[in-house]
Amino acid sequence: MPNGTAKRDLPTKVCPACERPFAWRKKWARDWDNVVYCSDACRKKR
Repeated sequence: MPNGTAKRDLPTKVCPACERPFAWRKKWARDWDNVVYCSDACRKKR
């Protein structure tokens, strides 16, 4: 049995710049509530 959580079970948000869903990442664990954009490119586009 593998350790961890399946990607489908992770929380998701929709990026306001590209309007695509993106999933939680471990590097965003501390400030998931403040994450708005899926990438630096989307952040710069807005």
